[in-house]
Amino acid sequence: QAADLSKPIDKRIYKGTQPTCHDFNHLTATAESVSLLVGFSAGQVQLIDPIKKETSKLFNEERLIDKSRVTCVKWVPGSESLFLVAHSSGNMYLYNVEHTCGTTAPHYQPLKQGESFAVHTCKSKSTRNPLLKWTVGEGALNEFAFSPDGKFLACVSQDGFLRVFNFDSVELHGTMKSYFGGLLCVCWSPDGKYIVTGGEDDLVTVWSFVDCRVIARGHGHKSWVSVVAFDPYTTSVEESDPMEFSGSDEDFQDLHFGRDRANSTQSRLSKRNSTDSRPVSVTYRFGSVGQDTQLCLWDLTEDILFPHQPLSRARTHTNVMNATSPPTGSGGANPGSNGNSITTPGNSVPPPLPRSNSLPHSAVSNAGSKSSVMDGAIASGVSKFATLSLHDRKERHHEKDHKRNHSMGHISSKSSDKLNLVTKTKTDPAKTLGTPLCPRMEDVPLLEPLICKKIAHERLTVLIFLEDCIVTACQEGFICTWARPGKVGLLSSQNQANSPSGTVV
Repeated sequence: QAADLSKPIDKRIYKGTQPTCHDFNHLTATAESVSLLVGFSAGQVQLIDPIKKETSKLFNEERLIDKSRVTCVKWVPGSESLFLVAHSSGNMYLYNVEHTCGTTAPHYQPLKQGESFAVHTCKSKSTRNPLLKWTVGEGALNEFAFSPDGKFLACVSQDGFLRVFNFDSVELHGTMKSYFGGLLCVCWSPDGKYIVTGGEDDLVTVWSFVDCRVIARGHGHKSWVSVVAFDPYTTSVEESDPMEFSGSDEDFQDLHFGRDRANSTQSRLSKRNSTDSRPVSVTYRFGSVGQDTQLCLWDLTEDILFPHQPLSRARTHTNVMNATSPPTGSGGANPGSNGNSITTPGNSVPPPLPRSNSLPHSAVSNAGSKSSVMDGAIASGVSKFATLSLHDRKERHHEKDHKRNHSMGHISSKSSDKLNLVTKTKTDPAKTLGTPLCPRMEDVPLLEPLICKKIAHERLTVLIFLEDCIVTACQEGFICTWARPGKVGLLSSQNQANSPSGTVV
């Protein structure tokens, strides 16, 4: 039954700090009890049971472990008591709900160190939180995600790097660098073979876990990408023969991905049998939402996944060979990119954006309307809206970056901080651009979105795929459910009493 939105199960109001992220423990959840972790802007983490309403626990209460904003919190897969917390300081901490945090600042001793990361254990006479401290990259650690089998951990940071670790052995498996700017979001494909990231380069980037390389980039957003998520219900893979996926599957087989683990998303993947001599049909569907208020849906198909086959450039992407400058080179409509810091001599005309599959190709005439599903009459207005309104967000976001990267209380002038941020983004791409860490735009296939639709008035912050609908939320505070084809009547009847504003589509 649909929830009565006028009577929440639990309601809490916090003063002096704001909730920033949360995670339910699906392993222990029952109809009578659920363990919910909530991270806060001042660094604390709270464990509550909104159904039982029993006494909650507070971790890092005195902020002795970390004073910076909690950016991501997740239960360790398969565990009833372990959870991982990331902060804008660039540190991650492993906690156990059964242990206390201590009354003094923790002392650490090195456990393992590698390229751009270090892991320390907490040194104390009795076991206390945190069990481990991870320091990953430079700047804020924006998000992390566990692989479907729980063995690997993908982290994205403000320094623009994706880093994938073997969680138990604390080994670095592989890395990838954004085209420029920080990476803000990350997700795994339901079978754990691919990772998609999004960030301040306005791109979604698809990275192969097995081959440790970028296999495609997607451009449809006109601003920073805030959430990427795979749709396990429309993803279609053939599970009988993993050798179909890559030429280097020996490495993949050694990782012992547990297909028999209790993974609800993977068990729902539909199998497709090949009907002729062509290779098995493989399609991964994922979505992204961004600060440009747009929802994009993407398909990752076999012509991208099997590079040994002839690449269907015309069908998959519009302008790979000519994309010699970043797709955000037109500049104005992008609040977060430092597109003007990467220029291509001799290329005076910005490259055209990839065409959205949902539009007739003859109907697109300018960069603003190419990624919009509005009709021709208001497309130019949307472009102007994006340019004007997102300019203000640029200033706001720089202030946010200032707070995020200087969260320990070292206050300095905002102008010098902006200068430092800009110089970093100017120098970093020069070292990695054109390398396997960050291939040039013309070196990898450029995906175009299946659909790219403006669905909000403020930046989008949530994207969740459910069996009968898609859930989105925006900075304005609206949570919307979008019915899948064939599910409209069901959703409407469920939400009729709770949706006077017509949020159900």
